[in-house]
Amino acid sequence: MASSKGGATSPAVLRASEMEKMSVEQLKAFKEQTDLEVNLLQDSLNNIKTATGRLEITATSLHDLSLRPQGKKMLVPLTASLYVPGTLDDADKVLVDIGTGYFVEKTMNEGKDYCERKINLLKSNFDQLIELATKKKTVADEAGAILQAKLRQLAPTT
Repeated sequence: MASSKGGATSPAVLRASEMEKMSVEQLKAFKEQTDLEVNLLQDSLNNIKTATGRLEITATSLHDLSLRPQGKKMLVPLTASLYVPGTLDDADKVLVDIGTGYFVEKTMNEGKDYCERKINLLKSNFDQLIELATKKKTVADEAGAILQAKLRQLAPTT
């Protein structure tokens, strides 16, 4: 569907001209596919928001933990709903979950830096996905408008 023509013409303009050449069935299928892609991108955006929020909470928690004195009694989360009593041994060392069940011991500052880098990466990905989702939504809207126009042309006039 996409054109490989170079130049200053925007991809949306090329898409619109290509869409006008499609049959109604092809246009319906294209619109459905584009709507599905927009929904998947929206799901990805929501997942990135959730992950960013969790990392921001983690960064705040690391800061709060660094202010607690050694020997402080606290509840340690094992899961989202299970906590066990514990004692703070060394607030300068933390375990960082780097994915798929692997943990790395880091200093408090390295842990905070890790969170900040991940937050910045997620925000960058979020911005890129927003741009892509906006373009896809525009293409889907154009396809819908062209489809409606074609259906009106095919409808019998009474």
